[in-house]
Amino acid sequence: MEGERMAQTLPSLTVPQLSSQNSPHYTALYVQAFSVCLRGHHVSRPHNAGWGLIVAAYQQAYLCPGDQASLCVSGQLTMRLIQLNRECLLHLFSFLDKDSRRSLSLTCHQLREVFLDPCLWNLLHFSSPCQLRKDNFVLGPSLHYLTICWHSSRVLQVCNIEDWLKSSFQRDICSKHESLVSSFLAHVCHMCPNLLSLTLSGCGHITDQDVISVLQSCRKLRCLHLENCVRITDCSLQGVLALGGNLKEVKVDFCRNITQVGLQGCRERRPDIQLSAERSADMIPDSKPEEKVPLRRTLQKVLQFS
Repeated sequence: MEGERMAQTLPSLTVPQLSSQNSPHYTALYVQAFSVCLRGHHVSRPHNAGWGLIVAAYQQAYLCPGDQASLCVSGQLTMRLIQLNRECLLHLFSFLDKDSRRSLSLTCHQLREVFLDPCLWNLLHFSSPCQLRKDNFVLGPSLHYLTICWHSSRVLQVCNIEDWLKSSFQRDICSKHESLVSSFLAHVCHMCPNLLSLTLSGCGHITDQDVISVLQSCRKLRCLHLENCVRITDCSLQGVLALGGNLKEVKVDFCRNITQVGLQGCRERRPDIQLSAERSADMIPDSKPEEKVPLRRTLQKVLQFS
């Protein structure tokens, strides 16, 4: 296909290299590839990923505002970037990550409007809670798929420890991020009623109330995946039964406070839900300090009279 041949001829440039070439030749090659894309052909995403910085590279080379930047192929003026209609710009923006979208949006007002268009943000993925603080994304009714995954040693060594067992140092660490995901989910509840899929992994501070609030507000939710969320209990499963009318798939993997009783009750009342609970019911659940006092006293008595 023409798109595939064009993709093969594109130079393999990183973002700094693209900016440092300071030549319209490399920009023109990328523009040609996207012209093919706009004509309905397919160009693979790895080649399209660099498009978000074409404008930045072009401005650096010609020192002109984003709304005046012109794209040339073979020495002939083809079009200005802002002459692309909204649908085309949204499509091109969709190939970029969150940071690239934001960087491109700062070049001119029209591209900023594209960045703020809720239609662009139907999928969001975060690899740590600190990313939730950034301003490189937009929440809106078009959001359908949301993933927050935090695969860090801090989750196991600090966040997953029972609160009453944490040292003051560990509590101080948790205090800096423990409410981030919960606060973010509260915003999702108010702004994203059409959410279809929610994945939370390694979010050690979210509670049953956070999950229930999402179920109450996002009634179209079909997939709920919870992994290594230590504060999640059978109450979340009860929320699934009461509020998750459209749910088709529920995973509560490695959630140590989920019990076999809760899982069995959910399966019996909602056999239509594909329920997964890898290792959850087999893990040692949390225990409160007062629950261990009678055991300690019993042991003391045994030792005293032995």
